[in-house]
Amino acid sequence: MRTYLDHLTVERGLAANTLSSYRRDLRRYAEFLAQQDVDDLTAVSEATVSGFLAHLREGSEEHPALSATSAARTVVAVRGFHKFAVADGLVEANPAGHVKPPRAEKRLPKALPLSDVEAILEAAGAPGTPLALRDRALLEVLYGTGARISEAVGLDVDDLDRVDHVALLRGKGGKERIVPVGSYAIEAVEAYLTRARPDLASARSGGALFLNARGGRLSRQSAWTVLTRAAERAGIDKDVSPHTLRHSFATHLLDGGADVRVVQELLGHASVTTTQIYTLVTVDNLREVFATAHPRAI
Repeated sequence: MRTYLDHLTVERGLAANTLSSYRRDLRRYAEFLAQQDVDDLTAVSEATVSGFLAHLREGSEEHPALSATSAARTVVAVRGFHKFAVADGLVEANPAGHVKPPRAEKRLPKALPLSDVEAILEAAGAPGTPLALRDRALLEVLYGTGARISEAVGLDVDDLDRVDHVALLRGKGGKERIVPVGSYAIEAVEAYLTRARPDLASARSGGALFLNARGGRLSRQSAWTVLTRAAERAGIDKDVSPHTLRHSFATHLLDGGADVRVVQELLGHASVTTTQIYTLVTVDNLREVFATAHPRAI
């Protein structure tokens, strides 16, 4: 195993954190093999590796049970180790080659009810300051376009067409998309551009739309702080992140009858399957309404 880790370090150039994970996973695998009295790689079978996977999921006194995602990562490390052993001539076959890692459970995105979103928007920024106008504009744009946090802070002034109410967003992989912008977001941006951005701007501002207190482009971390502080002021005790607004944007559109493929385009998802997880949230809503409203539901 040490030779394999050296191979990953020198020839594959894996990052330190990734190497640390591989080392931890393989150490646990070695412990399991020792418990099974397996002291030679040629004695490892597919059943041995499958048993290790079951062991990971069940946990033990020394190790808590792993989630499907963590167990899958460990299986990948074990599979790579045995593949390396085959390539190095230590064994003839890879016993882990056909062991399927567990599928990660699909986590339903957390969306806020509209009343919570509106409360957060109203609580944006300290009242009466230029930053309050910026914060309100930022949060209105996030919820009003479904933009990722990196897309929102990456906006330049010229990327927002305030006449036609559209914005140019630069997404993952440099992909660009044009999305509509609602009137609430446009009004908030207009107020910010007229009454706040000139006071924040400096020689280093360039064309950035959202500026920090020093006149530079607002960072992702600072934008995140803007949102969390607004949520605290609004008394929202749920975990709220920029992605929460994106989830809420998508869910509220689908609840309002929007086609899933339209939502896919608005979110910038390459595949509609990524967007379809939001339909699970709305189906849950439909089930709840059906269960409480239909006379023969129960």
